[in-house]
Amino acid sequence: MIDNNQINAMIKLLDDPDEEIFGQIEGRLLEMGAEVIPILEGAWEDSENDIIQGRIENIIQKINYDDVCRKLVNWARLGAQNLLTGALLVAKYQYPELDEEKVKNTINQIKQDVWLELNENLTALEKVKILNHILFDVHGFDGNRKNYHSPNNSYINNIIESKKGNPLSLGILYMIIAQGLDIPIYGVNLPDHFVLAYEDELKQFASTNENEQEGILFYINPFSKGAIFGKKEIQSYLDQIKVKSKRSHFVPCNNIDIIIRNLNNLIFSYQKIGKEGKVQEIKHLLELVSSYKTEK
Repeated sequence: MIDNNQINAMIKLLDDPDEEIFGQIEGRLLEMGAEVIPILEGAWEDSENDIIQGRIENIIQKINYDDVCRKLVNWARLGAQNLLTGALLVAKYQYPELDEEKVKNTINQIKQDVWLELNENLTALEKVKILNHILFDVHGFDGNRKNYHSPNNSYINNIIESKKGNPLSLGILYMIIAQGLDIPIYGVNLPDHFVLAYEDELKQFASTNENEQEGILFYINPFSKGAIFGKKEIQSYLDQIKVKSKRSHFVPCNNIDIIIRNLNNLIFSYQKIGKEGKVQEIKHLLELVSSYKTEK
């Protein structure tokens, strides 16, 4: 049970010039976690002391960061089952106050629009054409080629609002919608690119499908409005960039791999704009999540 009077008494001492005393107070507030944030925010609004306000801001930022660290570790430790949860946690690093329900409601609306066009007699290609039409034509999502390396392209709430993203973020959105409708579409990690694979779960086309050894019907490029292609195109891409092909270039990766790539994209984006503090914080998140990665 939080003692508001005790917390307010500590907040009043945040401008203490003695660093040891300040350190003790900060440590106790950090231990209390997210539950103390509303009290800190109220104190910030009531205070006219710049030192106290600045220190409150830093403490809130640290509490939010610690909360993201803890929840991401828990997500990964429990099997990383829900990709949307992982993507929202990454977004909460930058936007701790983001409205999760707003994001979920928008995704559910898109999913509903797709569902209305589906029926059990459709082929895999026909289902993807519907997905592409609803996502890219009706709702207007597209690749952000103008600001390709912007950090905004890596936060799912920004993707929902701006309708612009990079290959990974658009792929994450595409997968979440497809899997929510029991359509077996999963992510494939390529060097400097991210695509999707439609799995032949019933193995019904195994005798003629060029990707039969991996159970893949075809691939989808979410950055090019859902363009469909085959294994040969992946091999051609790898040859072009002079990368030796391996199995992971052709088969789906897991949700931890996707969030690891999400974090790596953010590290690269923040390095390009000189945000070294953010780079170090995200590297720590990356280390935490990577410790739960399993090799295939």
